Amino acid sequence: MTHGPQQPFRNSPHPPQQQPFTPPPVVIDVGADAKVRALAGGSVAGVIGLIAIGSALTGQTTGGGGTAVAVGLVGLVFLGIGLLPVVAWKKVGRPRRLVFDSFGVRWDDPQGRPWAVAWAELSGVGISRTRQRRVKPADYLMRKTMVRLDLFPADQGFRSRHQEMEHLWEFHTVKNGYRLPLGSSPKYIPVIEGAMRQYRPGAYLGIKDEGFVVGLV
Repeated sequence: MTHGPQQPFRNSPHPPQQQPFTPPPVVIDVGADAKVRALAGGSVAGVIGLIAIGSALTGQTTGGGGTAVAVGLVGLVFLGIGLLPVVAWKKVGRPRRLVFDSFGVRWDDPQGRPWAVAWAELSGVGISRTRQRRVKPADYLMRKTMVRLDLFPADQGFRSRHQEMEHLWEFHTVKNGYRLPLGSSPKYIPVIEGAMRQYRPGAYLGIKDEGFVVGLV
């Protein structure tokens, strides 16, 4: 028996279906950024402390012995601040990642309190932002912008299903929702906005400015 020439595969009535494109996860490495900030801040504070202590011990201060003692004490305080990242390194340096993907939002924290929430469980996701100021005698000096991720449940059974998130429930000033503090990293804001517009634009609530936290210099 002879067979005629086979038709090319492209002429098949049932061509293979292409898989839908799935965008890669959006990952924010909070742990790595926290380590960098802690080391940078600790180094600056430590250097200031050493300079102050050195000035007090070598008599480079003005105003007599009382001033030298005061400068030395301030130096010890700054030196202690500089050593804090070393003392708390296990907590500060632990791996933590905030991940947005086609499933939902999750907090990867192997040594802490991890959680994962599907998009269908959330009615809204927003960003809250607080600017921190220090008061000086005649002016204001901007210091930090604190960033938080706010998650709002879609149903009343959410809390019972996600007991692992209870420590975030109505944290700080959020009402009927969960708040995840992300530290003083404004660079996270456009990343979160991009992730929400990519995966769940209808649930994105935007940025909520909660004013200023004022303290004394």
